[in-house]
Amino acid sequence: MYGKVMSACLHGVEGKLVEVEVDLSNGLPQMSIVGLPDSAVKESMERVRAAIKNCGFTFPLQRITVNLAPADIRKEGAAFDLAIAIGILVTSGQLKINQPESTLILGELALDGSIRPVPGVLSMLATAKENDISRAIVPIHNDREASLIGEMEIGSLAHISNLQTNPDTLFHTMLKHSDRNIKLGSNSINTPIHTQNFSDVHGQLHAKRALMICAAGMHNILLLGPPGTGKTMLAKRLPSILPDMSEKEALDVTKIYSASGKFADRSSLISERPFRMPHHSISAAGLVGGGTIPKPGEISLAHRGVLFLDELPEFSRAVLEVLRQPLEDRFVTIGRARAVYRFPSHFILATSMNPCPCGYYGAESSSHPCTCSPLKIEHYRSKISGPLLDRIDLQIEVPRIDYSQIMDSLPQLSSEDMKDQVDRARQIQLERYSESGIMFNSELHGKLLRSHCKLQSDAESMLRKSFEILGLSVRAYDRILKISRTIADLEGSTRIETPHLAEALQYRSLDKKTLISG
Repeated sequence: MYGKVMSACLHGVEGKLVEVEVDLSNGLPQMSIVGLPDSAVKESMERVRAAIKNCGFTFPLQRITVNLAPADIRKEGAAFDLAIAIGILVTSGQLKINQPESTLILGELALDGSIRPVPGVLSMLATAKENDISRAIVPIHNDREASLIGEMEIGSLAHISNLQTNPDTLFHTMLKHSDRNIKLGSNSINTPIHTQNFSDVHGQLHAKRALMICAAGMHNILLLGPPGTGKTMLAKRLPSILPDMSEKEALDVTKIYSASGKFADRSSLISERPFRMPHHSISAAGLVGGGTIPKPGEISLAHRGVLFLDELPEFSRAVLEVLRQPLEDRFVTIGRARAVYRFPSHFILATSMNPCPCGYYGAESSSHPCTCSPLKIEHYRSKISGPLLDRIDLQIEVPRIDYSQIMDSLPQLSSEDMKDQVDRARQIQLERYSESGIMFNSELHGKLLRSHCKLQSDAESMLRKSFEILGLSVRAYDRILKISRTIADLEGSTRIETPHLAEALQYRSLDKKTLISG
């Protein structure tokens, strides 16, 4: 006897459909699973056998062969348990399900037949929907997560014994997001960091301006200054002024966290842009992803949000260098012997650092003179390579502020005021790039960059002189144009004027004046 049901597995953060074929034949009672299963899938034989027996069904005393197709994709995890169990019950005639070959089945079985949640349901159901599968059976704890896909019939199970009644009564139709009125803004993966406001930061208007440009165009930023000037404080408030995520962005972020097993509240899409702040002891695999079974790293968990590296030179140089390719391509590829995994990594890189090991090199205060030798300073800064620095658009000095600024009782520039300006610039970009397939100025490249970042003759002359004097690379040239475009958008200007270019140039001068000379 032959039967087939549908299931799925994770391949990176994307779902892959898997056909679960079951064959019952005469012979010594035994069960085997083929199709490149890992240890967790092989162990499902015992979980399935015990669950079927403990729920009032009969486990067939026949030769059972389960094939997971396609056979060239490695099958990992316990999400196939329920599909294998239902496949055996359907093939042996103990259970009837309409259209079993067009029903996706996911779930891990306990020995008593209860069904445990599995990670990555959102990604796997999205793939199923793209392949015209309109029904799914999922663990009851994944029900709300499954409903986020919309326009699918979802059957949620708490126990396999619930299948003894008519299984088709389990299904209920999920409506479109617009019909269900899902509200973005009700689900956060971040700490209470987002409740902090830029109004808490006294002074530092120059840094606030740079962070506003960073948020408006999704540009990378470096904050440089002595200890205690507010670099980390400023960076932690960056998420409070970022543009709101679209539903597509929210779905992409939620899929990553679902596949990573970090999606705690499954009732709605993740609404806030991620803010990741890894410790400087992180490994390269922890940053970009990897492992025996590759999982997303910090740069993928920061997708569509912010990756903040505090005290940048304290990170291993080998770890920092792995950022170079993701910053350009906006995805990371991890190769293994049996498969190649691709993880999205479109994020803002925000970093901070001191000018030297003691932190006071170049500081104006005489109370804290720099105690570092030129050799120590050179060694400290050499951890940040020129190619990596070249990929950071905005390089900002955060100086020490006066006591009078701390005690200033005047209202400080708040996150609400800054976000209003960011949202206006964001709307301009949405309208400009509506047919271009991009969303932010930082994504401009090639013909689009030349088309949308044309300079007047006087601005062109200024950029030519700066290019020669500062010894900028072609990459830095492109990034200056993108920053100029964002500044013009913040000012509501359709053209890039000379003042916009001049402001953009001052944000790039640090890579020569401060970090290389001296």
